[in-house]
Amino acid sequence: MKFLKSKTCTIWFTGLSGSGKTTVCNLVAKELDKLGFLVEKLDGDIIRENLSKGLGYSKEDRDINIRRIGFVANLLTRNGVFVCVAAISPYEKVRKEVADSIKDFILVYCNAPIEVLEKRDTKGLYAKARRGLIKNFTGINDPYEIPTNHIVEVLSDGTETPQQSADKVMKIVKKLGYLRV
Repeated sequence: MKFLKSKTCTIWFTGLSGSGKTTVCNLVAKELDKLGFLVEKLDGDIIRENLSKGLGYSKEDRDINIRRIGFVANLLTRNGVFVCVAAISPYEKVRKEVADSIKDFILVYCNAPIEVLEKRDTKGLYAKARRGLIKNFTGINDPYEIPTNHIVEVLSDGTETPQQSADKVMKIVKKLGYLRV
């Protein structure tokens, strides 16, 4: 199998709610799987329901959640699995902490202006946050710190299709030597 020839990494997608993290993450994971690699997806929402159940949305709870995701990603990556993480991960300090703890780490910033995200928000979460119905909503009444150390920036404002964004990520994964096939 091809995964035995390659060094694996964690590919961490960060960005505001609705910025395409999960969509692009799923496309990258699917491509890695098609190439014959072991791959695991860690979605922030699913992790919250299972591994981080009971945590709220305070800064401290968000940091704990991101550290937990990072811990699992590190274990999997060290054991020969490509890990694709889709999590808002709003705070620079904890993103850096996680990146430093995982030897092979690629940070992908899913960039879309909040105005675009609000227009395409099918769940109405941004509108609810603006009306004060959702507290601590990232980008509205809780900060999102734009990454300063991302390796890839995908433009999820409509400039790129999700597939073009995934292709851009895969190109970097290959360029950094993780796809030796």
